[in-house]
Amino acid sequence: MDTTHSSSLELKHAGLERKIEQEMSRPMPDAAMLQALKKQKLRIKEQLEHH
Repeated sequence: MDTTHSSSLELKHAGLERKIEQEMSRPMPDAAMLQALKKQKLRIKEQLEHH
């Protein structure tokens, strides 16, 4: 896989991790948003592993 593509995916993965942590630190986290963010993060992780 192209290094820039890999770096881009890693940055997106880290950004999603931060969003998940921010949402979980709220008094009433939005479960639907957390689920969507975790799915996106998983898709990126799978792309990184498969290329």
